[in-house]
Amino acid sequence: MSRKRALALGASGALSAGTLAPATASAHGLVGKQDLPIPRVLFAWAAAIVLIVSFVALGALWKRSRWESGVRERELLRFPRWLEIPCGLVGVALFGLGVYAGLAGTKEATSNLLPNLIYVLFWVGLPFLSALFGDVFRPFNPWLAIARASGWVVRRIGGDSVPEPLPYPERLGRWPAVVGILGFAWLELVYVDKDNTVTLAVLSIAYCVLQLVAMSLYGADRWSRRGDAFGVYFNLISRLSPLHWRDARLYARTPLAGVVPLNAVPGTVALVCVLIGSTSFDGFSQGQIWNGSNGGAGLAGRLQDFFTGLGLSLQSALEAAFTVGLLVMIGLISGLYRLGVNGMSDIGERYPASDLSRRFVHSLVPIALAYVVAHYFSLLVYQGQATAYLISDPLGDGHNFFGTANVGINYTVISATQVWYAQVAALVAGHVSGLILAHDRAIAIYAKPSAATRSQYWMLTVMVAFTCLGLYLLSESA
Repeated sequence: MSRKRALALGASGALSAGTLAPATASAHGLVGKQDLPIPRVLFAWAAAIVLIVSFVALGALWKRSRWESGVRERELLRFPRWLEIPCGLVGVALFGLGVYAGLAGTKEATSNLLPNLIYVLFWVGLPFLSALFGDVFRPFNPWLAIARASGWVVRRIGGDSVPEPLPYPERLGRWPAVVGILGFAWLELVYVDKDNTVTLAVLSIAYCVLQLVAMSLYGADRWSRRGDAFGVYFNLISRLSPLHWRDARLYARTPLAGVVPLNAVPGTVALVCVLIGSTSFDGFSQGQIWNGSNGGAGLAGRLQDFFTGLGLSLQSALEAAFTVGLLVMIGLISGLYRLGVNGMSDIGERYPASDLSRRFVHSLVPIALAYVVAHYFSLLVYQGQATAYLISDPLGDGHNFFGTANVGINYTVISATQVWYAQVAALVAGHVSGLILAHDRAIAIYAKPSAATRSQYWMLTVMVAFTCLGLYLLSESA
């Protein structure tokens, strides 16, 4: 056995064994998990075994690349293009309603539509829908709809005198989207006053205006696919879906196959690492290491003391501490992925690590989705029910437009144990999917099948590491 192979497999085993440490408390957004019928350690072992068995099966049965030569799609339906107009109007109306609720409604976050609309339906619900039904956000994207309508009016009035959009700088790639997603993660996970309805409304307007300015410079469609943080994010997740919306048509394809042609322009690797890292920090920030236990200070408290010692107020110091935690977690995710591609770079054709990083980044997309499902499934199931009463009384001022203002949240709709099973299943499925995508790419780029298999020892290490990290974060709580 070669030294690198032994090191890769040894790292996988060490990471798996690390999950044997006792885990306490509940998963993110979940209570009562201490009564699980099966010890958590068995879940960790089972997850690692599933990954290893999947790896062996892929090496034995998946002998040729199935997607690199092209993704086959079958047309299902055709739609008239004018449907884009009512879809866009619905998106603009929902955006306007949310902003109005934030500005004019109650300042109590739980009784105002806007926080639920942003943090639950938009940030969590849309990735779920995108994975199932394709890029459903694009036809309802409010700023894209406004930009398209404005562009149509300007061209009708100005005719040939209207200048063409500027060419989009290729060096920017998806970096504007990275900045946008990181900014939203900071708002959600770091900013102390994140539930302030007026602040959320103002930020929503500011983001919309920023997108409209950028779209007027570079073109609405081009910017929405590169610079619009949420348009880029939801489209990225939608590539895993068996459904593909294109040119007023709906196509069916093999699940996962849509992410294979992903063009890893600058910023793509950073975007996926920010997605996984920010969700990981959300889970980590609920845990005892970060918050402390039994009266002892955790990492957050010690960092806050450090920043208060530099002269910051308690609130600013707390935000600074959480900012450091968020950035460190993103760096950890980036480092794990870089470890894998660095190990691969010495195998076979010896591709540079930077090249391999771009070639295999698509294999991290299902992991990004798996982390979202695992960490926010219970939030969507429970808090998503609040939409029923919030839509009837969006301002929280006593209205009952649809007769559902008195509907409550049913916390018995799914048990804590069932939520845990769903979370673990999402993590395992996401990482197995990542292995499949990486293996298919390796077979295509390495001349020898043996080199392709050896290269995937490192990706197996990365997947086991991400799985163990995900299970640890789920089992942590303050």
